[in-house]
Amino acid sequence: MISNLIVTVFVLAGAFFSLLAAIGVIRFPDVYTRMHAATKAPAFGILLFLIASVFFFADLYTTAISLMIVVFIFLTAPVASHIISRVAHLLNTEIWSETSIDELASDTDISGKKSPAELSETDN
Repeated sequence: MISNLIVTVFVLAGAFFSLLAAIGVIRFPDVYTRMHAATKAPAFGILLFLIASVFFFADLYTTAISLMIVVFIFLTAPVASHIISRVAHLLNTEIWSETSIDELASDTDISGKKSPAELSETDN
């Protein structure tokens, strides 16, 4: 009885965070804030769903698989959001007007620089 209550609480909390992520993806103004909503809240929602599955099935196999999934999600979600933001910035995606700092601008400024192909031609 108590385990069903715990499972229900974790499933509802996971669904709540997944709903927040969906609302954030729809409502946020630019790709960077949407990317934040699409990676942070779902990762926590998935964690809560997996905790619910551990309590529901209550065996070592499910716990081990759930732990591996959590590690995989928490290792890949930040990398994916980083790559998405770099590509969006390189494609000059419009930044929300309320954004005050663009720390990546100095790192990705390629005006006046030679491409790797041009550099190799001058070496020969």
